[in-house]
Amino acid sequence: MFEKRIILGVTGSIAAYKAAELIRRLREKGLRVSVVMTKGAEHFITPLTLASLSGEKVYRALFEEESSGRMPHIDLAKEASLVLIAPATANILAKMAHGIADDLLTCVCLATEAPILVAPAMHDEMVKNKIVQENCRKLKATGVKFVDPIKGKLACGTVGEGHIAEIEDIVEEVISLLK
Repeated sequence: MFEKRIILGVTGSIAAYKAAELIRRLREKGLRVSVVMTKGAEHFITPLTLASLSGEKVYRALFEEESSGRMPHIDLAKEASLVLIAPATANILAKMAHGIADDLLTCVCLATEAPILVAPAMHDEMVKNKIVQENCRKLKATGVKFVDPIKGKLACGTVGEGHIAEIEDIVEEVISLLK
């Protein structure tokens, strides 16, 4: 049924709850969605929710006891048509920009030849931070694509430029990159 497999990385942002709607919309487009969660993401949304919506196992650990010698980061990286990280925190952007591979998601990103698309979400002061901006420039120079954050209500109650992009815009960019 599915021709293309999206690896959806969900990181530790309040915007992690939007991954549920993102999965639903991607599946409506006929895409297979396999979720890789960071530990931080589990504070905001449950693996059970994402597994129920994706119809797939949710991957959370680089090393799993039941792996039978398999290497999930290599398998996921090879099978990916596209890696989408939404929401992408400042932490994951920094790790990616500096080649740090200390969890399953960062290992998948380093091992894949598939396009990588990120949808950042963080407080607007973090978005504007010179280090975060430099990490984004570095990632863009390596071919990582971005769906930039938009102005919206942030977790702290203020309005700023760090709100995750609209789900429709993220899905549209995924479809565009898969063509």
